[in-house]
Amino acid sequence: QVQLVESGGGLVQAGDSLRLSCAASGRIFSGYGMGWFRQAPGKEREFVAAIRWSGGWTSYAESVKGRFYISRDNTKNTVYLQMNSLKPEDTAVYYCAAAPWESTITSQYQYWGQGTQVTVSS
Repeated sequence: QVQLVESGGGLVQAGDSLRLSCAASGRIFSGYGMGWFRQAPGKEREFVAAIRWSGGWTSYAESVKGRFYISRDNTKNTVYLQMNSLKPEDTAVYYCAAAPWESTITSQYQYWGQGTQVTVSS
């Protein structure tokens, strides 16, 4: 089984930057997809960014392209989401997740963290 724990959320002002971390434990195969999703009150959970554990593939939602960057450190079993130029519409609970293969589809992710709150004020 894979266990995921997010950290790094907080309250920031528009234009600020924030770095989220996802610490993973258990067996993570090289072909796994590691993704970040977010959910705002009253809205469906949406895809933000993903990366293949072995590298060579990343994907971003159109709303965050050029602002957010996903990376991973295999030696630390950690996935990161660097968020720059934050906007109020980025406010949501952010979740880390793992899938059996690289994917941008929510239903294909089988393991989920507890979430971390990101609030961006104007």
